[in-house]
Amino acid sequence: MSFKYTPNTLKKMEGLFDEARYMIRYEKGNFNSGYCILEDRRVVVINKFFNTEGRINALVEILSSITVKEEELSTEMLKWYHQLKARPQAGDAETDEEANKTEEVK
Repeated sequence: MSFKYTPNTLKKMEGLFDEARYMIRYEKGNFNSGYCILEDRRVVVINKFFNTEGRINALVEILSSITVKEEELSTEMLKWYHQLKARPQAGDAETDEEANKTEEVK
């Protein structure tokens, strides 16, 4: 699934986290990966200096590491959640070009 990195997409991602009962806070701090998750409090803290694309990418990455109770999500958000989970993560899948280079080397 591909989507555009727009403020509307960011609002949709924030809505998904809200329905999953996670609070998102944009703060400054020393984040090694640009975000921090406080599991016990269900709080996600993202570097406030990230642009829209960086914020969306951080939320997508966080989504793969947290547990979301699907029964708490609305029908629309559940569909969006499944699409995001099915989306290959950066570095997980080879591109066609990388696969071709591997073939040529063999």
